Amino acid sequence: MYAAPPGCQLCERPVVSPSPTFRIGDIPIYGDTILAPLAGFSDLPFRAICREMGSAISYSACITDLAVVHGGPRTAQLADFDDAERPVALQLLGAGEKELLAAADQLLAQRPDIIDLNLGCPARRVVAGGRGSALLRNPPLIGRLMRRLVDALPVPVTAKIRLGWDEASRNYMDVARILEQSGAALIAVHGRTRAQQYGGRADWSAIAEVKRAVSVPVVANGDVRTVQDIDAIKEATGCEAVMIGRGAIGNPWIMARRPIGQVGWAERLATIRRHALWMADYNGERLGVVLFRKHIVRYIQGLPGASQMRPPLLACETVGELFAVLEAWSPEGATNPAL
Repeated sequence: MYAAPPGCQLCERPVVSPSPTFRIGDIPIYGDTILAPLAGFSDLPFRAICREMGSAISYSACITDLAVVHGGPRTAQLADFDDAERPVALQLLGAGEKELLAAADQLLAQRPDIIDLNLGCPARRVVAGGRGSALLRNPPLIGRLMRRLVDALPVPVTAKIRLGWDEASRNYMDVARILEQSGAALIAVHGRTRAQQYGGRADWSAIAEVKRAVSVPVVANGDVRTVQDIDAIKEATGCEAVMIGRGAIGNPWIMARRPIGQVGWAERLATIRRHALWMADYNGERLGVVLFRKHIVRYIQGLPGASQMRPPLLACETVGELFAVLEAWSPEGATNPAL
């Protein structure tokens, strides 16, 4: 398991309430904001920072069953986590009972707290193999996959779904009931169909229907970009928690319900520094800086002069170059703290 460099370890996050917000099986969950599993973003450094800010669960990015069975350094890194992130959910993509169960069994060696079945990924390469949201076209198979996992695994099994394949097949109610009947301990619902991808508006009323129909915890997902959206989606759906995806990129403070406008440049810069150093240590400096570029453009979004700063920041190849560019910039007209 990865050991973070000095100064980058996840700090102990205080429990804000003596009572859990809800439970996944017998696992107490403290808090109601959760970082969504994001392909290309939900690596250990970003998850850990969001967890420290208040994300109640750390979800890995989705991992295919075949990738787990056949192994490889990339797959091992996707399943890697820090003990301080717990509870941790490792998210699996699968289409066949045998392969999915074999992959889940192998992931148990990592000692995750939860295994999550991804039934919502809309990526073409994923659905081409019958995985992710492609399974929404086959609810009976979803039931069989969930039941096999629940019966075989010693940890709770959860699922993340969309509303259906397209507008003509919004079968989310049938899928949610099948998942509950098959033993799912929690259902996260993205309020869009696969055909919508990430366009249009998320249908929060559909998520509310699922919440009313099942007795297991339901997590609402879709169009949560501000602190106000967190309370709005909870009120609209009645869900126990809110899953935040794109709205958390460059803004981990949303997990703590802190409006980004209240986060000063010095604090933002300190988090950028810590995140960049962690990425460089975790991936190697050059790759870490390249991977961090997609984060840095979001961290500075909305600041005065951000558009002019993007080109030089995106050209950086080392942490030193990145910090030098930031040191020369003072978006609030104040002297930057030493990096």
